[in-house]
Amino acid sequence: MRILIATGVFAPDIGGPATYSKLLADELPRYGIDVSVLSFRSVRHLPKAIRHFAYFLKALRASVRADIVFAQDPVSVGLPALCAAKIMRKRFILKVVGDYAWEQYCQRGEGVKDFLTLEEFQRTRCDFVTELRKKVQWFVAQHAEQVIVPSAYLKTIIAQWGVPSEKIQVIYNACETPAVSESKEDVRRVLGLQGNIIVSIGRLVPWKGFLGLIEVVQKMLTEFPDLVLVIVGDGPQRFVLEKRAQELGVDEHVIFTGRAERENVWRYLKAADVFALNTAYEGFSHQILEAMALGVPIITTAVGGNGEAINNGETGVLVAYNDKEALAQAISRIFKNKAFADMLAHNAKKKVEAFSTERMVGETIKVLRV
Repeated sequence: MRILIATGVFAPDIGGPATYSKLLADELPRYGIDVSVLSFRSVRHLPKAIRHFAYFLKALRASVRADIVFAQDPVSVGLPALCAAKIMRKRFILKVVGDYAWEQYCQRGEGVKDFLTLEEFQRTRCDFVTELRKKVQWFVAQHAEQVIVPSAYLKTIIAQWGVPSEKIQVIYNACETPAVSESKEDVRRVLGLQGNIIVSIGRLVPWKGFLGLIEVVQKMLTEFPDLVLVIVGDGPQRFVLEKRAQELGVDEHVIFTGRAERENVWRYLKAADVFALNTAYEGFSHQILEAMALGVPIITTAVGGNGEAINNGETGVLVAYNDKEALAQAISRIFKNKAFADMLAHNAKKKVEAFSTERMVGETIKVLRV
């Protein structure tokens, strides 16, 4: 079997899709599957008007030797890869880890102002460009032979795109224990961190809830004057977040690392007393799995696929999105109650063992070989 992985990002790029694609490229050949990878990075230097057509031409050539075209998103690589697969009469399989149209909408002015939930977005008629993006991802998903999603929650969303439920396969992401040999104390020394440390990781976009976390810091400083929030990542909302930290007078307690390499992301996690993810949406968070594997107590929101990874009060704490009072209480409890924090970390490390590479690759191969 020969498979072409069409992906928007690939190592050394960072992020879940890049990690997933690299893992498949490394693991599938061990099962007798020949893998080639076509990253959108190969055309990103071109003018926007021709990038997708150029990628389509590359996909057309690359699919000649493939039995299956496996696209890692339904829009940027999904549409050109689908067109190439249909022309070359190849099998087409799609992975969907989120709603691209919703994400783009939320990064625009109206998305910040009105902030539709993902569920509301499926039922709401939006501007022309957003509706076009919706139709593209629906079209690609409906014409895929199989659609792989990383959570049962996302399966319910994709079913609303008109994809038959039996075509949607839930395969949870894999997580191996991140390689951090240094102790927590040594990592803190290297990173220049001390005090009570909260770490949050992600793209700096509205639905990730970083504004709420910054306001939580202000709320907790009286009780924990050495509190530090480390925000790992970059994105379009960085200026807004930095300005808000200054307005609240907490800029000395909020560190923006910018984009970080995977090894440094793991180090920041290892240095944390709490990993907090105040997100309005999460398909299935790889960052949560990595925090679980590193034994960091987790506080996140009861949205999307988070509840499929976190058992509230057992492997982490679930709160409502942007409930700053609940976030502050949960963080304070972990800071003050070491036994509770250790229990969460221990249970999480046990649970994350189920999210193995072998399981994920094996389930993926079953879909490929149908």
